[in-house]
Amino acid sequence: MDVFGEFLGTALLILLGNGVVAGVVLPKTKNNNAGWIVITAGWAFAVMIAAYISGNIAPAHLNPAVSLAFAVKGDISWATFGSYVVAQMAGAMLGTTLVWLMHKPHYDEATDPAGILGTFATGPAIRNDASNVLSEILGTFVLVLAILSFGFYEMANGLGTICVAFTIWGLGLSLGGTTGYALNPARDLGPRIMHAILPLKGKGDSDWSYAWIPVVGPLVGAVLAVLVYGLF
Repeated sequence: MDVFGEFLGTALLILLGNGVVAGVVLPKTKNNNAGWIVITAGWAFAVMIAAYISGNIAPAHLNPAVSLAFAVKGDISWATFGSYVVAQMAGAMLGTTLVWLMHKPHYDEATDPAGILGTFATGPAIRNDASNVLSEILGTFVLVLAILSFGFYEMANGLGTICVAFTIWGLGLSLGGTTGYALNPARDLGPRIMHAILPLKGKGDSDWSYAWIPVVGPLVGAVLAVLVYGLF
């Protein structure tokens, strides 16, 4: 059930997370142009809801970078890590496809290829590979170190999930403005693949030259967080 839980949770995460982006970015929605605060809050709530639903049957990592951290730390096996990543990728692809299906009339009205891609995957505000990958490393470093550090505190059952949600919200507000804060390889790569596959009107290219940054950056940040955590 762990693998199914990671699949379901990641699908819900992307359904809600990319759903809020689609609502803000696509034309003629009720929340069009609602802004960055709405997007960051929507992603935080997406993490919380997905984790609460899937956390009963899985560890609710919902993120290959988080799973990598626990594998490096020795809490899960590498085989388990691999199965989680496959499930998370598949879930992300399903979640973003559901966003597309729900918003298809609005996608049909969209004329900005960059905006359309932004409802699937992340992209830089200013393209600079070194700066962009550093943004993803730092954001994921803080996220994973926070998740690991929450274990130091005795909390009521379920409170840790709320803490993670607020961490995501804070990261979006504080560090997310440069790259859109993927912090999660599956969150970016799975939907980017679907952007390339789905028959989106006027979609443009999927920006594969940038795609390595929201994959490599979070993985590096996660490993660094585990190393620093080991010093505590």
